[in-house]
Amino acid sequence: MDAMTTENLQVRIDRKVYPAEAPGGGRVAIADLAFDVPGRQFCCIVGPSGCGKTTMLNIMAGLDKEAEGRVEFSDGTPLDATPIGYMFQTPRLLPWLSVRDNVRIVLGDEEANSGRAERILEEMQLGDSLDVFPNRLSGGMQRRVALARAFAIEPRLLLLDEPFVSLDAPVGNRLRSMLLELWQSRPTTVLFVTHDLREAIFLGDRILFLSRGPSRVILDVTVDLPRPRNIEDPKVEAFRKSLLEQHNSLLHGLAEEQARDRSADDAA
Repeated sequence: MDAMTTENLQVRIDRKVYPAEAPGGGRVAIADLAFDVPGRQFCCIVGPSGCGKTTMLNIMAGLDKEAEGRVEFSDGTPLDATPIGYMFQTPRLLPWLSVRDNVRIVLGDEEANSGRAERILEEMQLGDSLDVFPNRLSGGMQRRVALARAFAIEPRLLLLDEPFVSLDAPVGNRLRSMLLELWQSRPTTVLFVTHDLREAIFLGDRILFLSRGPSRVILDVTVDLPRPRNIEDPKVEAFRKSLLEQHNSLLHGLAEEQARDRSADDAA
């Protein structure tokens, strides 16, 4: 990577209002949201459901252009002039393409013919499934293909919107570890949206907490636990409990939401 890839990402979203015809139309989703992310940092974004996390990522990805503000790198490069990887809550694989071609489709001819897709799929332990179609894959395998596709373009910025939601714990934990291995071998700036505080602590260098809408940053926390980490490590849980205890007034709603989620998981 060249030196430019270490430039800070600068996010300034002054105002985002949902269109009048959309659900919740006319509501201000984001107001005065501002933060910087150092190059190659793994930054997790945590906030209550409906606070605008996905909307924020869509603005960064250029999928939502109806917002006031700017998102750019500190060298002045706008996001629409740089490669961005985006992994959604669902894999969004094209069912008529093989695993190999679902990754190759985001590449130019030269990169597609260089074997880049095959190499990254091998890293994701999908080398035996290159010519398989998505409907023959498990949910976890589909997420691995989507993750490979997001990294294949060698993004300067990688956006991930709760990519492991709905997976059972063993599969989800395996994919989280694979994500970290890819990020460490292919360093890039990461924004990872989640409502799971334990996941954020396991993955992130830093956690930004967003308020209920209109969304803004209410807390910025450095995760100082050494890597590699284990999501089941008591230190991760101790860090989570300490955060909730120290910032109870700010994170009370988040704690309640996570308790409901855990109860639902236990019941299932």
